Amino acid sequence: MTNNPIKICETLLRDAHQSLLATRMRTEDMLPFCAMLDDIGYYSLEVWGGATFDTAMRFLGEDPWERLRVLRKAMPKTKLQMLLRGQNVVGYKHYPDDIVEKFVVLAKQNGIDIFRIFDALNDLRNMEYAMKIVKREGGHVQGTISYTISPVHTTEAFVKMGSDLKSIGADSIAIKDMAGLITPYVAYDLVKALKERVGLPVQLHTHYTSGFGTAALIKAIEAGVDVVDCAISAMAMSTSQPPTETLVAALKGTERDSLLDLAKLADIARKMTEVRKKYSSFEAGIAPVDVNVLQFQVPGGMLSNMVSQLRQQGAMDKYYDVLDEIPRVRKDMGYPPLVTPSSQIVGTQATLNVVLGERYKVIPEEVKQYFRGYYGRPPAPMDPVIQKLAIGDEEPITCRPGDMLEPGFEAAKREIGALARCDEDVVSYALFPQVARPFFERREKGLGGKEEVAAAIAAALFQQADQKAATKLTGPAAAAGPVNMVSPWKLSGRSTAQRGW
Repeated sequence: MTNNPIKICETLLRDAHQSLLATRMRTEDMLPFCAMLDDIGYYSLEVWGGATFDTAMRFLGEDPWERLRVLRKAMPKTKLQMLLRGQNVVGYKHYPDDIVEKFVVLAKQNGIDIFRIFDALNDLRNMEYAMKIVKREGGHVQGTISYTISPVHTTEAFVKMGSDLKSIGADSIAIKDMAGLITPYVAYDLVKALKERVGLPVQLHTHYTSGFGTAALIKAIEAGVDVVDCAISAMAMSTSQPPTETLVAALKGTERDSLLDLAKLADIARKMTEVRKKYSSFEAGIAPVDVNVLQFQVPGGMLSNMVSQLRQQGAMDKYYDVLDEIPRVRKDMGYPPLVTPSSQIVGTQATLNVVLGERYKVIPEEVKQYFRGYYGRPPAPMDPVIQKLAIGDEEPITCRPGDMLEPGFEAAKREIGALARCDEDVVSYALFPQVARPFFERREKGLGGKEEVAAAIAAALFQQADQKAATKLTGPAAAAGPVNMVSPWKLSGRSTAQRGW
């Protein structure tokens, strides 16, 4: 009988579909699984944060706050957790402290128990305020180490960061291996060192991209890790997490037996296999194991963005040249971990360097802001020559970037006016004004963001009518042929993919 069961966080409702299905899973497809998931006995369920917030409004016509409330009600027994990007909240830039505070307060009120808080540069100054508010509101503060590989990212450096996170209020430490880079033996050493020298519970999050996933979890478990992140097998592997059932079966009968019911997990997997088929058009199409991540340390999401940029430029023949350039740009920028938003910043600059045939011929504003210090302090010094190329003789800021921002909640409240029905709406607008406003306008018209459904139904009815007419005029063979119609997705000038279907 086990005396130290491994605890499992299930990522099905957040990172799994974000990694595999472009974050497109709808709440209506989550709800049938809630009672089953809540009955398993997971340590926690990751359900919110990351890219799910803006994607809900942008593509799915859903209110992310309502999703959280619905999931909380449907799963009352299990702790719910979210991914919070520190001062970036769930966005791609820094927000003022009052927005961070309001978001955390409302997230806690609406159902989040555990806040996994990270910063793209591992700059604790960008995490501390959010951690303070979570602590004040009675939430669990999970201080997070963004794991990566570079000359300055060592086990010793990560352990020091773990100690620093503890000193500013972390209740537990998460190792966030967003690219699937952590090898089984490094996982063992890092977990063991954190457990012995920091003394907080440790949770390991990794992706299967490299093929290390399950092996890394098992070695971490041997080293004493408290919680591991897994995804139900129907939504596991590739750029998602290691499969839940595999780990549960592997540990059966050992002292770290999870005690979870494999039959119940298998039932969820079977049902999810059918649901996943609905989202086949959003499949990433990345191989089950992508060796590029080992060679270039590029996460799957970053790869897909880079491919999209190259296709738009008609430069897919430059793919491997860009992969070669990414580590060079990353070195120039002080070895930032490649995670949102630093992955986009590094990837875009590397793409421009290659496509334009000259390094740093064009430098986007986001890259300039990075060199100015507005994203935080990088892990290592930036290349002074490249920095001067980007910002000239400007003096980079040395303070916490959040200190440069004026409060934003009241201004956002005035701007959005009566379209906002509650504080949650104001926060959504403050974070994503160009996404939230049209979402609220559709809601005011009673469409609830689902006008694409109405368009699809109308198109289907028109098509049926045209087919009946064709049958009457020329017989069944004509009806089977192409119908000269405008696609419902072109009615608004947006593609099917853009509509979130």
